[in-house]
This record gives sequence, structure tokens and C-alpha cells, in this order.
Amino acid sequence: MAGHSKWANIKHKKAATDAKRGKIFTRLIKEITVAAKMGGGDINSNPRLRLAVDKAYDNNMPKDNVERAIKRGTGDMEGVNYEEIRYEGYGINGAAVMVDCLTDNRVRTVADVRHAFTKYGGNLGTDGSVAFLFRHCGQLIFAPETNEEKLFEVALDAGAEDVVGQEDGSFEILTSPQDFEAVKKALEASGMKPELAEVTMRPENETVFSGDDATKMQKLLDALENLDDVQEVYTTAVIEE
Repeated sequence: MAGHSKWANIKHKKAATDAKRGKIFTRLIKEITVAAKMGGGDINSNPRLRLAVDKAYDNNMPKDNVERAIKRGTGDMEGVNYEEIRYEGYGINGAAVMVDCLTDNRVRTVADVRHAFTKYGGNLGTDGSVAFLFRHCGQLIFAPETNEEKLFEVALDAGAEDVVGQEDGSFEILTSPQDFEAVKKALEASGMKPELAEVTMRPENETVFSGDDATKMQKLLDALENLDDVQEVYTTAVIEE
């Protein structure tokens, strides 16, 4: 058994996502557009697009919105040309932060990101300054009441790299980015639906924050999350409730 309260953190993240539904749609449309532009509009041959479309439907995005985003990406409809940029920096007490953006104006985006770091006690770092502290992987989180034996068997048979039991009774399955879709499908086919499933940048080590430091760190993360050009924020910080 390892880790902090993944389950509590996931429930908090889902609640925050539900509260920002409109912004989630905007981010998903951007991701679908870029994925279609880079790998084509066929979800069967474009894993990144399939993942984005699945996430869109999980968030109840209308099919028409999804199809228009794909068409903008493939050039069948006029749309904005987005650029992918990743910024790295440090928050309170040196906690690592990575910020993935999709933007049509690099100058605006870096200014906004730098301002958020500076205003809330962090600082923007150089490329590669914290990336080594994260692992690019597939992550699936299952509720505490999940059948442990069945979960282990199905996940490992499908190609999962690890199954981690958490202190709160929940389970975390880790995969390579390439095997994520196959593992997710196998688990769902066996009747086990994850509470969270994504390809992510998972911190190799975490730092728990509480009290005033937790409040300050959360303000920085919220400020970054609320920027229009930001798609995802990853951090080694764990904010205790």
C-alpha cells in the first residue's frame, strides 16, 4: 500500500471539473482540433484523437461539437491554428509545476503564465527544469470497493505496468501511454469502470501541503488552471483538505 489519499484528490478534481464545465468544453475542443490536425480525423488510427473524443463524450459534449472540432483540425472547416507549448516552474517550497498550453499567441501565453507564477509565490523555470520529476503514463483510478483480485488479473493481462493499492483503499493502475487504451477497454469490458482515466504526467514523488502553504499553493494552481490558454497543470504538490 502506498501514496496519499488519491481517492479524495480525485473526487475533489472531479468536483472542480464539474464546476468549470464551460471551460472544460473549450479545452477539449482545442485538444480535439490539434489531435486531428497532427494525426488525422480517424479515431481508429489516431490514439490521441480517440482519447480526446472519449473524454469529450465522458463530459457530455454534444456530438456536433466534437465533429466540428475534428473538421477544423483536418482543414475541412476554417479554424484557429493552435501551437503546443509546455512551461515548467516551481511553486511554494519548491514544488514542481508543469503547465501544458495550446495557444494562438505565444507572447500572450508566456506573459500570463509568468504573471501567475510570480503573483502567487512561484517562479517560471527553464525547459527541462522539472520534467524529469514526472512520468508520462496512462493512469486509471478505481474506487475503494473494487474487486482487487479481478482488477489485478485483468489489468496485468491487458498490459498494465503496475497496480498500486492506496492507503484509502482505492487502486491506481499505471500503463505506458501506448497501452493505455487497450488496458482501459479490457477493464471496462470486464465490468470495471475507472473513476478517472487519462494519459498524464504523473509525479514520481509528491510533497504534501497543509495549512497556509496549502492555501498559497492552491491559489497558484487555480490561477494557472484559469488561464484561457492552459490545458493541463501537473504538480508534485498534494493539497490536504
